[in-house]
Amino acid sequence: MSREGRKEIKESSFHIEYTKDMNISYLSHKDDPHQMNWVEGTQYWGTVKAPEGIAIKVSRTITERATLREVYEFTNHTGFDIFSKVGDTSIYTTFNDDYESAEICTVKKCHAHIWCGGEVSYVMGLRMGGEGPHLGLILTKGSITSYSVERNLSLISNDRGDFLLHIAPFDLAPGETYRLEWELFWHEGKQDFYKKLQTYPTYIQIQAEQYTVFEKEEVQLEIIFHPGLGNPVIHVLREGRPIHYLKENNSIIVKEGNLVAGEYVYSISIGGVTTETKILVLPDIKKLTASRCKFIVNNQQYHKPGSPLDGAYLIYDNEEHRSYYSHRNDHNGGRERVGMGVLLARFLRENENEQMEKSLKKYINYIRRELYDEETGVVFNDIHRNNDWHRLYNYSWFAVLFKELYLTWKNKGFLQDMSKILLAYYRHGGNNFYPIELQMFEILQLLEEAGLTKEKKEIFNHFEEHIQTIIGYGIDYPKSEVNFEQSIVAPAAFLLLEMYKLTDNPRYLEEARKHVKLLDLFNGLQPDYHLFENAIRHWDGYWFGKNKLYGDTFPHYWSALTGRVFQNLAEVTKDLEYAKKAESSFRGVLNLFSPDGSASCAKLTPFTVNGVKAGFYDPWANDQDWGLYFMYNYIS
Repeated sequence: MSREGRKEIKESSFHIEYTKDMNISYLSHKDDPHQMNWVEGTQYWGTVKAPEGIAIKVSRTITERATLREVYEFTNHTGFDIFSKVGDTSIYTTFNDDYESAEICTVKKCHAHIWCGGEVSYVMGLRMGGEGPHLGLILTKGSITSYSVERNLSLISNDRGDFLLHIAPFDLAPGETYRLEWELFWHEGKQDFYKKLQTYPTYIQIQAEQYTVFEKEEVQLEIIFHPGLGNPVIHVLREGRPIHYLKENNSIIVKEGNLVAGEYVYSISIGGVTTETKILVLPDIKKLTASRCKFIVNNQQYHKPGSPLDGAYLIYDNEEHRSYYSHRNDHNGGRERVGMGVLLARFLRENENEQMEKSLKKYINYIRRELYDEETGVVFNDIHRNNDWHRLYNYSWFAVLFKELYLTWKNKGFLQDMSKILLAYYRHGGNNFYPIELQMFEILQLLEEAGLTKEKKEIFNHFEEHIQTIIGYGIDYPKSEVNFEQSIVAPAAFLLLEMYKLTDNPRYLEEARKHVKLLDLFNGLQPDYHLFENAIRHWDGYWFGKNKLYGDTFPHYWSALTGRVFQNLAEVTKDLEYAKKAESSFRGVLNLFSPDGSASCAKLTPFTVNGVKAGFYDPWANDQDWGLYFMYNYIS
């Protein structure tokens, strides 16, 4: 957008330009060689929405900390009391989070990690390429309860949207004023961001061993407050009831065990500042997986002799309690939904179940009849062997299916099918593509063990060429179904680590680390089981959900691809920190599954998206079972 005719101010490290209405149109670090505008959006930073009758005053100053303090005052100028609701009073904070080419994104765009924790709220902005300085925001007065997004729908999946931070509901008598303050500051990355937050007396840091735990595990919270508060009044409540804690210096420890499955919200008040954290307790992973597999068999397999869909695992609508199919790509009888078959095969490897085995065999017959050509290895997009869209993603997923079938039933023919699929993948240009979950190390190991050395050699030669393509692109990733996304960075890192495991060549590990660095930036650390170590994704609910709503999906199961990379890196480097991060990533997507085996394809997190109410789990069980497969595989 043009900056012509707008007031320009250069103070401290901030280069700021204002509109005639004194909203911010441009904000960068004065020494940034890329001169990234951190506040680019459809609206201007600081634009306010408020109930009728409220006068708004905005002021900005550079503080002694060299931060930018913004103060928003809301005054009732009527003769009547004004009560606000959630979403009535909002401030546009247009962090520049959208996807163009990788070359632009890495230097000109940021990931915005938003935490609406009441009186402890913040946004951690991270430049997508990882180069500092980065921009952060911390609330210092007032309360923020949630956020909404307004997206440019013409950009489909590539625009995360303008963010509106919603001020907590208030009531104002005539002449009364509500005041909200926050500060913007520069930081050098995640560790430095939280270190800077800890210097604010109003910040309460919450840390958990895990935010998603299983029934026999203990909930452990460490809550740290500013040492300058001395000996403040402390309250820790769960569902309104006081919870026991231990205090030591400026931290308190909460430990609870024997909790039944469900969500647990802990409200924490220290020195008059209140915030919360959310923990999810789930059944044991094997119990959860068994419930899910049983649900798939009983509810999501289609039975109609003579129909091409006979035997298929389909979408399940949890509102209408029935299966659903459409030839529309993300709603059809193939593609990502093969994850249901993969999960069943993995579960049956260690658990005998006649009903599940019969169901899976029927599903395999459906696959061979409708979605896979045994002669050529071609994988089809939908029934009738339809390939209106010859989608290369499908190949790696079907290869995983046949790999799991082999490990379950030890039939060498499944490995031969797997090999045909991979050779067809490369025959159709796969060496220029970034596939999801191409488990090349295990695949080649199994071929070697089974004596299929010819297939192993041919596939490995293709894989070598594939890896050279990935190295050639580096971090200038080619555009995929979304211009720049977590699930294109993750495959680059994952495949390089697979090649390192196959060859022990340190060059591949070195190359992989470049991608791991960028991949980690997608993940936030907010103290909530929906958000902690979950990657930013914001389009899947539209393509795969019943409600067809764009917007942040925290979580979406492909977030766990980051965990797969961290797991791989931890295995080859023995890095315990990455092992812990991997498990957090896997656990973070499990709230898509309920103890009764039902599931959701995505959690739509914002309060609203383009004015449409969100904040819900989509009713469709569609493609989420890959996430449970990753966790079950990790634990087993």
